[in-house]
Amino acid sequence: MFNLILFGPPGSGKGTQSERLIAKYGLKHLSTGDLLRSEIAGATPLGMAAKSFMDKGQLVPDEVVIEMISSALDNNPQANGFLFDGFPRTTAQAEALDKLLNQKGTEIAVVLALQVSKDELVKRLLNRGLTSGRSDDVNEDIIRARIDEYERKTAAVADYYKKYDKVELVKGEGSIDEIFDLLSKEIDERIAA
Repeated sequence: MFNLILFGPPGSGKGTQSERLIAKYGLKHLSTGDLLRSEIAGATPLGMAAKSFMDKGQLVPDEVVIEMISSALDNNPQANGFLFDGFPRTTAQAEALDKLLNQKGTEIAVVLALQVSKDELVKRLLNRGLTSGRSDDVNEDIIRARIDEYERKTAAVADYYKKYDKVELVKGEGSIDEIFDLLSKEIDERIAA
């Protein structure tokens, strides 16, 4: 089983690149953002609780996200591998994910971290906000708060996986194809190893 984490701040292109990587490598996509939006669209109690945090530019609490990931893994026992998109975002989540995967006899093979400047992120998210319907994509102050919170909380996650030599920094600016080629190169090297 080949599991990877696609890592990067809001607006870094995780969703776009995830779709392409899943198609190329046949992985099961696990996007906490998609799981959360599905819960919100269904107006479930979990979704409404998550929305209140997201609308303020805050991350959803660990226990909520971990519960959703555990359920998604349990619902896909025959998967060949998973691409984790936007998760984990904290060291506690990384440890919980590693523990969960270990219980299932697998692990994270690589963490691909998209590197994008803050100004480019803000521009991308404001543009996405014009069509996404996401309330957290239309206000520059909320966008900047999300990026700042991402940087504060997730730098430790990169450090956590660096201890295991699993982090690869990938330039996240350029054309979609250029970024995809860089990501694919990193995956191909790990699969061949």
